[in-house]
Amino acid sequence: MSAPLVRRWAAHGRRSLRLRLTLVYGALFLAAGLLLLGVTYVLFEQQLNRSFDNRYVAAPGHSKQIFLLKDGVRLSGDAAVEWLRQQELELHGAAVTSLLTEGLIALVMVAGVAMGLGWVVAGRVLAPLRLVTETARKIAAAPMAERGLHERIALGGPPDEVKDLADAFDTMVERLDHSFDGQRRFVANASHELRTPLTLNRALVELAMHRRTASADVKELGESLLQINARHEGLISGLLLLARSEQEVADRSPVDLADVVTHVVAQTAADATAAGVTVHEVAEPAPAAGDALLLERLVHNLVENGLRYNVGDGWVRVASRTVSGGKVEVEVSNTGPDVAPYDVPLLFKPFHRATPERPVTGTSAGLGLSIVRSVAVAHGGDVRARPREGGGLVVVVSLPCELGEKKFAGDVENL
Repeated sequence: MSAPLVRRWAAHGRRSLRLRLTLVYGALFLAAGLLLLGVTYVLFEQQLNRSFDNRYVAAPGHSKQIFLLKDGVRLSGDAAVEWLRQQELELHGAAVTSLLTEGLIALVMVAGVAMGLGWVVAGRVLAPLRLVTETARKIAAAPMAERGLHERIALGGPPDEVKDLADAFDTMVERLDHSFDGQRRFVANASHELRTPLTLNRALVELAMHRRTASADVKELGESLLQINARHEGLISGLLLLARSEQEVADRSPVDLADVVTHVVAQTAADATAAGVTVHEVAEPAPAAGDALLLERLVHNLVENGLRYNVGDGWVRVASRTVSGGKVEVEVSNTGPDVAPYDVPLLFKPFHRATPERPVTGTSAGLGLSIVRSVAVAHGGDVRARPREGGGLVVVVSLPCELGEKKFAGDVENL
């Protein structure tokens, strides 16, 4: 057996179906070869014994006389027959030994060749299954489950069990794809339809509050209704943005995240002052490509989240930078309550809140970080978060650099 084949078998591991099929095929071949060798030995043994008996045993009613000359001595009768029997036994032993030894050697060599051919044949037979596995891995490796559902196996060839499996897999993925598309359309349509009555409610409440005959109780009630209405409008807007951000961004334009950070920090300055939180800005060049409005919403949600879940006299640090590997990052860290490490993944789920939010900015719909993740994934990036030592959270969004990895490396060398 060749060394490369052994290395390939070792690389695939003992649990490889291809290796198991090859070993089973080789074991069956060896068993069949040993059986054939055993049958050949029995037949050979019988043929030799029969030939010996026919040669030296006289038929009934007849007699055989054998005369030999051995070393100048004449042998006849039983002595000659006994000498011939000894010669036959020696030849018989040599023939049997040669048959078994050379047969086993030939069997081992042919078994090695057969196992090599079995490895090749098993690989050809299992190739469609590898295609199914690769397609499933592409879907599983997609940043979000529904992103890879456009993949199809589309296996050709004759209708057999493997093709039935591939067709069933394609049908399942297609139905899941339609289900996710329907879900996104429903969220977008429902959110859009709910905007109209909320806008009408706000207009009617404002009209009632600003009448000359409106009493103080009516105005107070109106303020409460407007706050509730604003919260619902924020929820609807968040759902619309979430549905939009879960679609891959096809039309991209250059966006420097440093400009986005500066703009968002200026926008949230009033909220930071009202909350008693200091915002530190470190805007280094970070050229990316994508939808400017979605990227602005991403940074805005991170800063807003840092302001909302904070402590008195706390701070929020917003930084943009270019890192190695052709990536740009936005990092937002803040002081705040302690966050358990096992709670961090839950923060990116819709409508989840780790701690009660502060009353001064209590307008959250629970979609902020979910939208951040969706926008990052739609731009080919990712989000990671970790608890900050001393309380609070550190969230880092990584996106592809517009310049690309080679251009970025060249710029670093020029510096």
